[in-house]
Amino acid sequence: MTTTHNPTSPEQSAAPRALRVAVVGAGMAGITCARTLAQAGCAVTVFEKSRGFGGRMATRHTEFGNFDHGAQYFTARDDRFIQALQTASDVVVPWSANSVRVLDEHGQVLDTTPPPREAHYVAAPGMNALVRHWAEPLADSRHPQAPQNASIQLNTRVVRIARDPIHTDRWQLHTADATTDATTEGAQGIADNFDQVLLAIPHPQALELLRTSGLDQGAGQAIAQALQGVTVAPCWTLMIAFPNAAQPGLPYLGPQWNAARSTHHRISWLAREGSKPRRDHIERWTVQASPAWSTQHLNDDPQRITAKLCKAFSEVTGIHAEPSYAVAHRWLYAQTQTPLGQSFVRAADSGLGACGDWCLGHRVEDAFISGLELAQAVLAGR
Repeated sequence: MTTTHNPTSPEQSAAPRALRVAVVGAGMAGITCARTLAQAGCAVTVFEKSRGFGGRMATRHTEFGNFDHGAQYFTARDDRFIQALQTASDVVVPWSANSVRVLDEHGQVLDTTPPPREAHYVAAPGMNALVRHWAEPLADSRHPQAPQNASIQLNTRVVRIARDPIHTDRWQLHTADATTDATTEGAQGIADNFDQVLLAIPHPQALELLRTSGLDQGAGQAIAQALQGVTVAPCWTLMIAFPNAAQPGLPYLGPQWNAARSTHHRISWLAREGSKPRRDHIERWTVQASPAWSTQHLNDDPQRITAKLCKAFSEVTGIHAEPSYAVAHRWLYAQTQTPLGQSFVRAADSGLGACGDWCLGHRVEDAFISGLELAQAVLAGR
């Protein structure tokens, strides 16, 4: 087992000690929280169990092009989010989506004259690019905008939170290599000496980590109780590609619209990936199942899910060609049904907190605001 510790030199000990914060999760909420704290001078370490950044702002890379198989787009209503997006103008681009349609069960357009709506944006070349752009200064000390005392540990699962035995008012995290099946007993490392531990992960995972750590009845009890009232629906997502449709001389494949919401009992959303800016134009679609259908078929075999969603896709779009690629991905925690009702939850006296889109809703901007306001509360000492 390895131990991560940051001793201070005699010269450093005379200076005020920077607040040391552990952020668990490198999605939109986690990276927003971490970069806000780091820019304010805190020593921040981000722990992420995946190999990259973004959470549900995810992009799947395939031989037929990329699929944004998580969040499809985002809007910007809050001035703070709008200002933050201006720092990422090279990766944020508007997406007209041909005016998003609403379809009935049989794929017929219900709204022939959609009302004016707010602008839709995507990140390029994939939806994960925005979070990755904001995470890079934290992950690479050589980055020109890198703050001091910031780092990110990928492929690292936090399996337990405990009081630091040396500094009992601080925290330590027991971690494991996320590429293995290590359990709490198989933890491979300890990162210690944290003043704050902030969980920017889906609320069931945050609750489970508190329980595993024995904190749901202790320092994290108020947080655990608040999380009990949150509900989030799953989502099965189909990625489907028709590369032959891009060959010269073949007619346009499928409907003339590029994105639609559907009342089909299986499908709630469809988007033509090639219609998004700065993507290649291989004919491919991302199809998201409805929350109700995803819940009903949560534990079905992925191949069976793929077949059922392919059939529904044909019914809605009229595309009956055999796809060259069709894969289903299951998101266990996708769309918030009952939010927390506030932007974060925190036990200020213990230094524990939690944030995520589930605090306010399920929009990308909700995750940003949640992470931002939790960081601001920590800095304000609230």
